[in-house]
Amino acid sequence: MAQALFSPFKIGKLTLAHRIVMAPLTRMRAAQPGNIPQSINVDYYRQRASKGGLIITEGSQISPMAQGMPATPGIHSSAQIEGWKAVVDAVHEKEGIIFLQLWHVGRISHSSMLSGNLPIAPSSIVAPGKAFTATFERMPFETPRALETEEIPAIVEEYALAAKNAKQAGFDGVEIHAANGYLLEQFLHSSSNQRTDQYGGSIENRCRIVLDIAAVVCEVFGADRVGIRLSPYGIANGSSEEDPMTLYDYLIKQLAALNLAYLHLIEPRASGAGQEEVNHQNVPLSSELFRAIWPNTLIAAGNYKPDTASAAVEAKQVDAVAFGRLFIANPDLPKRVEKGAPLNAYNRATFYGGGTEGYTDYPTLEQVK
Repeated sequence: MAQALFSPFKIGKLTLAHRIVMAPLTRMRAAQPGNIPQSINVDYYRQRASKGGLIITEGSQISPMAQGMPATPGIHSSAQIEGWKAVVDAVHEKEGIIFLQLWHVGRISHSSMLSGNLPIAPSSIVAPGKAFTATFERMPFETPRALETEEIPAIVEEYALAAKNAKQAGFDGVEIHAANGYLLEQFLHSSSNQRTDQYGGSIENRCRIVLDIAAVVCEVFGADRVGIRLSPYGIANGSSEEDPMTLYDYLIKQLAALNLAYLHLIEPRASGAGQEEVNHQNVPLSSELFRAIWPNTLIAAGNYKPDTASAAVEAKQVDAVAFGRLFIANPDLPKRVEKGAPLNAYNRATFYGGGTEGYTDYPTLEQVK
């Protein structure tokens, strides 16, 4: 039994009963049209809720132009707010805690999902690899349109509005997605940001939009109910930065000054794990690199198993560990870990899109018996 994972701790003013967090997981099963959370999504999150356990939802686009994959839920329409409210209510019925992840993909999109418009980005630099289209096909990424300077404050305001919508839906807090090569990381990294205005060039300028967004979201929810996800040394979706230590040292110190509830770091060894099995070798642990400069709760994610997660918590490298694929396959993951029970294997073929198969049909321990 991984005992270190089952001591209570606080995230902001919220008390969690254990340190097994459900990571944000894109599953592409929102109702169409409208990208609206629906009944199977309610069932999925209800199954994975536990008393005092934290769930971070799948990334939810803050606006129509923020969408990058088909059938992902949004948080910008009244129907989406109502759909999410049913999810939140189901989690709260089981005394769980749930944060919504605020998402803008930037260039990691396709015009077929954007009413024929090109994706937007800090600079007009195409991402490597292939995009999802609106019909779940894969095509090469398109060259994005670079945002005009005067457009950027409106995107910051979209995050604020999305946070207000999340609050209306009843969420306990929100997580800002600034990882995995999506819009905010595109601004952070010099490889995707070649701007010459106040949002490009220096580290301070490249971090500006992230810090502006964090500030306005804190105004909506209060800093003690806001987290942020980062992926230092990540390589997902074409992200890369020549000097990540200097960049993330500055950014994390600035975020610490805002007194956010938590910092959620994706370990480099797992970058890109949603798309394929990866375990990057000879890379540092983000938690070891940045623990000393982060004063509040630190959550780590990436290829952890129950034993390695427990060891990381016991060594005080992290306060909690977010599990993704293991939570997909094991709706009662905290109970299984606490009992030392066997874990279901996940089926990667059913990760993205589809219906209940590979989504709400994984058995609990009781159902196995």
